[in-house]
Amino acid sequence: MITAEALAQALPGVLAAPKDSTLIDHLTFRPGYGQRQHPDRLRLTVAEGVPGERWLTAPWLKLPDGRPDPDIQVSILPLRVMDLVWQDRSQPHPGDTIVADLDCGLANLPPGTLLQAGTARLRVSSVFNDACVKWKVRYGQAAKDWITAPGHPELRLRGILCAVVQDGEVQRGDTLRVLARPGD
Repeated sequence: MITAEALAQALPGVLAAPKDSTLIDHLTFRPGYGQRQHPDRLRLTVAEGVPGERWLTAPWLKLPDGRPDPDIQVSILPLRVMDLVWQDRSQPHPGDTIVADLDCGLANLPPGTLLQAGTARLRVSSVFNDACVKWKVRYGQAAKDWITAPGHPELRLRGILCAVVQDGEVQRGDTLRVLARPGD
């Protein structure tokens, strides 16, 4: 597992990721807990997030009326972070819907930012992805602590969560790009 020192040394490289546009490296479909499939394409919808995924039936965040919170339909993990922490490829993939070499920091992608992923459109949410306990078990205490260390939450090293605002399809190799930031 990666050490705190290695993560600290790698941080400048992580922060140097592209700001506006990059290629989608990886897609993940999660039909159930601990289950991961890595298709070449996914359908994203406003109504269901990723149709068939557990978000619709077992979300970790719900609205007051019990429905799944749309702000967590799609997760995007920076590729540089995945490559740092997922060193033992016998461990499960982090499970994020999209992995792309993008700066996911709050300064670059504030809540409300619109993204184009293939033909789908996403809106960056304000929900913080703090890395669940499974992140710690799979990638180590240092990887978990790195996400929430002082000054790091606004870097959103664990990635961002998004709502689907326009149905579409995304495939590996498609461009993930910023369409508009709040105030643009």
